[in-house]
Amino acid sequence: MQDQRKVAEIIFTHALAAVEPAQLIKRAIRINGHTLYCVDEILDLQDFRNIYVIGAGKASSPMAAAIEEIVGTRITRGTITTKYGHGTPLHYIATTEAGHPVPDENSLKGTESIMSILESVTDEDLVIILLSGGGSALLADIPTGCTLADLQYCNKLLLQSGADIVEINTVRKHLSNVKGGQLARIAYPAKVVTLILSDVLGDPLNVIASGPTVPDPTTFADAWKVLEKYNLLNKIPDSVLAYLTEGKTGTHQETPKPGDRIFERVSNYIIGSNRLALAFAREKAEELGYIVEIYSNQLQGEAREVAKMIISQAKEVYKDITKPKPYCILAGGETTVTIRGNGLGGRNQELALAAAIELEHQAGITLLSAGTDGTDGPTDATGALADSATLFEAIELGIDGNVYLKNNDSYHFFQQVGGHLITGPTQTNVMDLIVVLIHA
Repeated sequence: MQDQRKVAEIIFTHALAAVEPAQLIKRAIRINGHTLYCVDEILDLQDFRNIYVIGAGKASSPMAAAIEEIVGTRITRGTITTKYGHGTPLHYIATTEAGHPVPDENSLKGTESIMSILESVTDEDLVIILLSGGGSALLADIPTGCTLADLQYCNKLLLQSGADIVEINTVRKHLSNVKGGQLARIAYPAKVVTLILSDVLGDPLNVIASGPTVPDPTTFADAWKVLEKYNLLNKIPDSVLAYLTEGKTGTHQETPKPGDRIFERVSNYIIGSNRLALAFAREKAEELGYIVEIYSNQLQGEAREVAKMIISQAKEVYKDITKPKPYCILAGGETTVTIRGNGLGGRNQELALAAAIELEHQAGITLLSAGTDGTDGPTDATGALADSATLFEAIELGIDGNVYLKNNDSYHFFQQVGGHLITGPTQTNVMDLIVVLIHA
């Protein structure tokens, strides 16, 4: 059992290395003389008076470090906002560390620093924007008539409601003057190049980090429908409700839509994604002698239900004598957890705990579920590993896994039983990876 856990970690670590932000930046952008090559775009740097670098997200600091290495002293000014503990030393670009997944005072300060740069740009300037998962909380401002406490409470309600990231960011975009294409509006008419690490299923540009530089197809009415769907209209602060009501009636400007001229000089490029991480996980698993099956590259749904489906598939493989062993099932995406208890955990730990329950008395199957950003929920764990020994150890300690699952307390379960995966901040973020290993 222990060997399978180590192998699962090796596969996960190899996938992480593939989406290391600095390497992704260096693959996407380079300079030769006065020419900047960016993905499929060629820019003459002599056409620009200034080069500004801004960014937000859990991977924005190593992305900025790579940009500094490439662009160097050509950078006129820059500033990025990242999660606490995710900053790295920078020379030309300032850093603000702030709250995630709920914005705090530093989120506002970081955004103000970004705004101070963009408000002075002209059509002779180049703005390089670095975005990654976490950008929605880290690039934050307060709607008219609201307070930071109002915004924080609304964010917490959304995160605990079971809403998916598309729905959550639909609301976030309409409680902001920078999200949903509005950062592009502020940067207009400068040339804007946005480099993006995707942490959203299917890589929709308008959802990643709440799409600050892409057209937004959603409206105030859509944001209202999300809150209505999850019965939050009577729970959000009155000031937020009033702002959204005014937005629906046209008092507040809508987010910019497709066809708006502000996007004419904006280029958005996804340079890293969960698909890339999965491809490298597959490469390592095959190198280690596993037959590999990709269960899904767009995994979503309640974590505990997803665990049941994946383990059910693994059990079928285990019983199928026609399928060669060892066998590896890989999945990528992002599940959700509807909070009903008062425990501590994250979606990956909850998925692993639910898997452990399904694996009772089932030898030969090991599951790893972990976040590529190094953080799972408000904990120091990246995720967890589970196999048949997990529940056996819990029983030995007098611990009932079902009780902990019901209370959404997966962190304390694995803290006592063992199985936590702790990497610390990885400086990247392309959603979650699940590795299931099956031996005869």
